Amino acid sequence: MTNIARFIDEMPKAELHLHIEGTLEPEMMMTLAKCNDVELAYGSVDEIRAAYQFSKLQDFLDLYYQGMSVLITEQDFFDLTWAYLAKCADENVTHVEIFFDPQGHTERGVAFSTALNGITKALEQAEAEFGISHKLIMCFLRHLSEEQAFETLAQAMAHRDEIFGVGLDSSELGHPPEKFERVFKAAAEAGFVLVAHAGEEGPAEYVHGALDSLNVARIDHGNNALDDPALLERIASEQIALTMCPLSNLRLCAIDKMSEHPARAMLEAGVRVTINSDDPSYFGGYVNANYHAIHQGLDLSLDHIKTLARNSYLGSFLNETEKRAALNNFDAYSASAS
Repeated sequence: MTNIARFIDEMPKAELHLHIEGTLEPEMMMTLAKCNDVELAYGSVDEIRAAYQFSKLQDFLDLYYQGMSVLITEQDFFDLTWAYLAKCADENVTHVEIFFDPQGHTERGVAFSTALNGITKALEQAEAEFGISHKLIMCFLRHLSEEQAFETLAQAMAHRDEIFGVGLDSSELGHPPEKFERVFKAAAEAGFVLVAHAGEEGPAEYVHGALDSLNVARIDHGNNALDDPALLERIASEQIALTMCPLSNLRLCAIDKMSEHPARAMLEAGVRVTINSDDPSYFGGYVNANYHAIHQGLDLSLDHIKTLARNSYLGSFLNETEKRAALNNFDAYSASAS
């Protein structure tokens, strides 16, 4: 193991782009399917893994929603979230800002509170046992209507203490940010912090839309902002964090090889790039694996890695005191490891 590889594994870091349903490992999927009497299209763990061949985002989403169908009880959501947080403890992740997709559950007849309670109980236990702090972000599914998003927002109003922010995910192409302008305005008025997926498969124009129509504080992915120099300059000057997901981009064929990933070019343009795992069960690695992949694929220096890790805290929704403490902790580690 090189010194940089060891540094990556041992450094404290935050993860800002993680779909909790995307941490459902095939073994847990099969176990829950049997426990909950859910019929899958796959007869074994090996068959599930063999299906992890994606040519575009929709290929993944089709499997993602099928996998989600095994999550029925509050305990299922607790176990799912706890398994992820235990992995975070192993990988020296000290803060997480995770997404969940309530519409993917309520449309199956699973109560909003069932999913939320299981997830939040695991988050609270991990904070107590591992010291991992958290923010929970509820995403609207963009392939559904804005009216349905309003219904979900109404359900969330009783849970303001547990839900920190609102996001936008699922199929990007054909569903521009402007489709959700009214519900994002209502969410902001209700006190939720706003983020949105943009520029993963959609064009740079979608990143503009997320910033100007939805007024988001952070862009999830944002890869295609690189196509618009003025937009890139704006993102850099306003220090808008991009939560980038290298292995996801590779597995979904947004790039053909890691050496094509835009993270280094954006980083060197002054953009606040962060590295995250997105849906790690499906894309081949948790957050450390994403750092390793981008380090090797883009020939990143130790200074690049340090900047990315510091960005994970700077781009987070921790308050200024918490950010300062996290950065001091990272800098102490960095000095001791040098």
